[in-house]
Amino acid sequence: MIKPVKKKIETKKKTVKAEKKESDIQQIVNHYFFTKGLNLDEIKENAKKQKIIYSRFTKPAKQLLDLAGSVEKAKNAMNTVSEWAISRNLDYAIETVFKKWLELDRLKPKEIVKKPFYDGNRMVWSDAKRKWFVVTPENDWLEFADKEEKIEWRIVK
Repeated sequence: MIKPVKKKIETKKKTVKAEKKESDIQQIVNHYFFTKGLNLDEIKENAKKQKIIYSRFTKPAKQLLDLAGSVEKAKNAMNTVSEWAISRNLDYAIETVFKKWLELDRLKPKEIVKKPFYDGNRMVWSDAKRKWFVVTPENDWLEFADKEEKIEWRIVK
């Protein structure tokens, strides 16, 4: 009688750490904080210190996901609203995206207007006289006689 030979088969156990993937809701909440200027480490740190109550943002994120249909559409809508709000110095939340949902295509960031200055004084263009005038602090209008290259354009909020 032939005895069966038992072979020892060694299998190497591979320890593969599966990377934790963010859920769709987590992606939306984290993207909200990214638009506010926080990175992932700051979000985690603030959540530990209870400066951010992360769970407060999950319900609106789920509602936004349902409204948008996909994570990418939700993120794009949030980007549009955040640019619009930041340009107007407004605070915004995830709920703001709901309120502005119907007008997303019309939301544009506020235009940056540059105004002319000369030696720190405001300038005004007169269409009637077709000349530049410098307005002094005493509200005197002086005709501008220098070169136009000397005009300084500043962003005034």
